[in-house]
Amino acid sequence: MAVTLADVAARAGVSAATVSRVLNGNYPVAGATRSRVLRAVEELEYVVNGPASALAAATSDLVGVLVNDVADPFFGIMASAVQSAMSPEGTGTAPRKMAIVCNTGGSPERELMYLTLLQRQRAAAVVLTGGAVEDPEHIAALRARLRRMADAGTTVVLCGRPPLPPAGDGTGPDGAGTPAPVAVTFDNSGGAKRLTQHLLSLGHRRMGYLAGPVARTTTRHRLEGHLAALAAAGLKEDTGRLTVYGAYDRSSGYDGTLELLRRDPDLTAVLAANDTVALGACAALRDRGLRIPEDVSVTGFDDLPFAVDAAPALTTVRIPLYEAGARAGRLALGTEDPPPGGVATVRAELMVRASSAPPRSPAR
Repeated sequence: MAVTLADVAARAGVSAATVSRVLNGNYPVAGATRSRVLRAVEELEYVVNGPASALAAATSDLVGVLVNDVADPFFGIMASAVQSAMSPEGTGTAPRKMAIVCNTGGSPERELMYLTLLQRQRAAAVVLTGGAVEDPEHIAALRARLRRMADAGTTVVLCGRPPLPPAGDGTGPDGAGTPAPVAVTFDNSGGAKRLTQHLLSLGHRRMGYLAGPVARTTTRHRLEGHLAALAAAGLKEDTGRLTVYGAYDRSSGYDGTLELLRRDPDLTAVLAANDTVALGACAALRDRGLRIPEDVSVTGFDDLPFAVDAAPALTTVRIPLYEAGARAGRLALGTEDPPPGGVATVRAELMVRASSAPPRSPAR
């Protein structure tokens, strides 16, 4: 027997109208109430059919692209590339599908909500970009949602995040035999390791690290690469003290750098979790009267378009974001065959520029 709106309302202990408001997102609902409703939706596996409800097995012409922040070039470049795959340039043909960019703001709850709405519209495909939240409850909810979408005919592609952890017997994202989503992953750990090795080769030994948000796969993998390079060089004792977590934005880079200088005024290098954070780090160092790279070297990650035009030009790690996004788009459309094993790893390339140089004096 099909699950109804009333069933969800009864499970969540709210009215049917409140459930409708949560699912439609057209009226303010308290956060705790919204969470209860979404939990009931997950537990009951409730799906609201969209305009094509009479065609249960059909899919629409929509492709959902989920990003943390569309204003962040990291996500904007990938979203643009996915959309370009809908209608390749120079073909003169109409778009194969219509890409809809969904801005989650980094909220796990909003990520699930957008997937609910896309499932309701029977999206042909969904591309989830950027790192994943490392929370067991969210992972379980995400796994269940993607399994239901795949079973309904929606193609799911991950871009810039690792494969979804298997569950149960490991045969699929839910352990029930459903194939795991295809993943275009980034070599975040390897890139960070090469970046730290570069600074070590220049003679740096007192390095601070500006990490991203806690409990994000991108944050963990980049930090792991950094720590692996330090461990190989016999430098372990100050890694915890000289690591500061924050958002992937300029203000976190600025504030985090001031905190690193408070913890160790003799730092000779600052490694930032991404290029935007690195800009904030450079501003903080300049405000403290320190020169880059003469006094302190600074590095970023991603090689966003502004990195080469920064003053000085930013040493960073290049991830071919546009190429990765375009590939994810083709995989979503089915115009490119999935990679062996369903996972393609995009290599990260070290880009040495003017913001890194040997330390001003031998490390003490």
